[in-house]
Formats: sequence, C-alpha cells, structure tokens
Amino acid sequence: MSEAYDDRARRFIWHPFTQMSDWMDGNPIVIERAEGNHLIDTQGNRYLDGISSMWVNVHGHDHPHIVSALHRQLDRVAHSTLLGLSCEPSIELAERLVRVAPPGLSRVFYSDNGATAVEVALKIAFQYWQLRGESQRTLFVCLEDGYHGDTLGAVSVGGIDAFHARFGPLTFPSLRAHNAPCYRCPYGKTYPQCNIHCLESLEGLLRERGECVAGLIVEPLVQGAGGMLLLPDGWLRRARELCDRHGVLLIVDEVATGFGRTGKMFACDHEGVTPDLLALAKGLTAGFLPLAATLSTESIFEMFLAPTSAGQQLFHGHSYTGNALGCAAAIANLDVFEREPVLERVAERSAQLASGLARLAKLDAVGEIRQRGLMVGIELVRDRATRERFDPEDRVGHWVCMAMRQHGVILRPLGDTIVLMPPLSVTPEEIDQIVEGLEACIPQVVGC
Repeated sequence: MSEAYDDRARRFIWHPFTQMSDWMDGNPIVIERAEGNHLIDTQGNRYLDGISSMWVNVHGHDHPHIVSALHRQLDRVAHSTLLGLSCEPSIELAERLVRVAPPGLSRVFYSDNGATAVEVALKIAFQYWQLRGESQRTLFVCLEDGYHGDTLGAVSVGGIDAFHARFGPLTFPSLRAHNAPCYRCPYGKTYPQCNIHCLESLEGLLRERGECVAGLIVEPLVQGAGGMLLLPDGWLRRARELCDRHGVLLIVDEVATGFGRTGKMFACDHEGVTPDLLALAKGLTAGFLPLAATLSTESIFEMFLAPTSAGQQLFHGHSYTGNALGCAAAIANLDVFEREPVLERVAERSAQLASGLARLAKLDAVGEIRQRGLMVGIELVRDRATRERFDPEDRVGHWVCMAMRQHGVILRPLGDTIVLMPPLSVTPEEIDQIVEGLEACIPQVVGC
C-alpha cells in the first residue's frame, strides 16, 4: 500500500505562514474534493469552508456555471501569452471589469496574485511620476497594520511588523500613517468624533512630505490581515480628498475586500470613491484559479504612451499574464453576480451573522467583534475590561480554530483574532453552525 497522503505531506511540502515543526507533529487534514461550501478530506470528513479557502472562494467550490465555463475554455486554449498577442477571454474580462469597477478606471493590467497586483500598482505609480518629470516623488505612504502581500515591494508598504520587520533590510523606505480605527484612536475620541481626528497622521505626512510622495496605498474599509480592523465611515472618501489636495495617487488594495465581501461589489462603492489604481485578486476568479488585475485611469495609462525607442513602456509582466482559463473563470464569476441575487444574499446573511455575533459578544473572552458584511474578526482577550491579551505562546486563537474542526468548520486565526469569511453562498444553516460552534469552542479553550 502506498504511503498515506498526510505522511507524504509531512515529507515534501513547505507550507506558507506555518511553523513546520508544529505542523509535522500534528494531524494534518488532506483535502480530496469539495462540494458547495464544504471541503472533504481523504477520510471522508466534511468541513464548512469558513474562510473561503483563504478568502478566495465566492460562490462555492463547484458552481456549475463556472465549472462549465472552464470546460468550454479548455476545449479552445488553456493559455496564450499577452506579450505581443491578445487572447479573447482577457479582452472580454478587461471590458467587464471596467464596467463594474468604480467609474473612471479604464485600463486593466493582468498578473497572478494579490501581491503582484500591488507590485504592478507601485511600479506604475513610481514610473508615472518619473515620466511626468517629478522625479522627487519616490515615496509611498501606507498604514499601520496594513498588509498588501509578501513580495518585496508589497512588504515595503506593509505595516505588520510580525510579518515584515525581518525583511526590512531588503525593502525600500515608506512613510507609515496611523491606521485610524476608533478603538485605537490616539486622541481618545470615539465615533463619530474620530472621523475628524483619525486622518491627522496621514494629513500631517502629506502636508510635510507630499511633494515627495508618489502614492498612498490603503485597504478600504477593512484591514484584513491586520485583524479585520475597521476604518471609520468616511475615512476613504477623506483620504481621496487629501490625495487630490497634495497631488498624490490613491492606490486601493481590494484584494480581500473586492467581489461582494463587504456587501457591495467593491468596498470603494460604499463611499463613491474612485482610486487612481485598483488592485484585485482573490475573489476575481471566485476561487477557481490564480489571477489578478491592476486597474488604472486613462490619464495614467496615457503617460506611458510614446515611441518604443523612448523606453516609456511598463517593463513588467508575467508568463501567465491574462491566462485564458483564469479569465474564463473570472468572466463566469461576474456572470453569477449578474444572474443571481448575490449581493442581496450577502446583506441577509450579514444581518443573520450580526445577530449571532451579538451572542458571542457576551462571552468573557471576547474583547471585540468587528464586522463588515461577511468579513468578521473576533478578538479574544484574557480580560475584557482591561483588554489584556493572552500570552502569544498560549496560541488561544489557534486552539479555538482547531476545536472548531470537531464542529465541522475550518477557520484560521490572525493571532488571537478569529477570522470568519465564509463564501457569499453561505446558507442560514451554515451561519448557525459557525456561531454555535464558536459558542462552544471559545469557553472550552479559554476555560471559562
């Protein structure tokens, strides 16, 4: 009999964001197949995919329209380079993305994942100012607790020291502004008064250094990997105004928030904001294939137009840029948004989830619950009154997520913040399953 998959996984795979000594001593789950919102392992156990397979799955794992679209595309061509050629699905998808994106974005540059979509945006912004003759604009402003990926440019504009500090010597310098959530307001303000004060850090940076800043990069409404931190209502709109005042490009990273997660197609839509550059990935293909896109305004695109000999083209690309299969999946994803009441369903399930979370908020170990649509962070604390945290070595968030597997739910924490991000196709019964599981598991793990 051949060696079991879990043993072979221990021998050959190096997992991301994982301490492999712990993982190899554990009992790994090996996924064999999926049905709807569930993952099924090699032992036949079913698990609700409570984090959408790392925030990518949108309509379930086997939506028939997307599956059919991939089969049709496979019968035509799986991949054709965009270097010097065009491919039908990449053209159709670009047109569709421009139609659903915030108004004013008109050009689509394809890449492979969220980090590369951000890298593209950074390089476009940097070169844009060089081409305009403002070569002093080389700095980027980012936010505390921001996360934009793990390639070196994305790390350079990241704000989570646990992920990024070790690689500091390899990165370029950036300016970091206070990230503004009301519950961490340095001015002691509460909402809505914090709306007046929470941009003071950003405004000060732009006032002092604006002439040297190429762009501000932000995650709109929700800072995902930072712990599902919520930015106040109106923050993004006022950031747009500040960028306009100081002549700075606004780069919005909707890798996590895009495609319905917050209740609208894009988080920008909540505040009617159009960025200069928009990074998309994760839900772009509904979780079927890796694909990313960076959208830009026409005025930025036009700055790169010149005779080839001038060398003004964007020297960036990927072998699988505009992959035909990925584009076919993304087109089918957008079809589903048009044909089914997806966003209406998100509103209903978000309200149901909020009701369940209100019960969880009464647990002694729950310090705070942060929700925007179907994006949720449940922060666990040792003492709710003082917000005293658990010792990191206790790994409380990890053990709660491990306990949830006994309730048939896969979750993954950010430290001691439990993340919920189910597919948009999650059912009322599945929402109840998540909440009831957490009601049992949190007291079980923390002992109260």
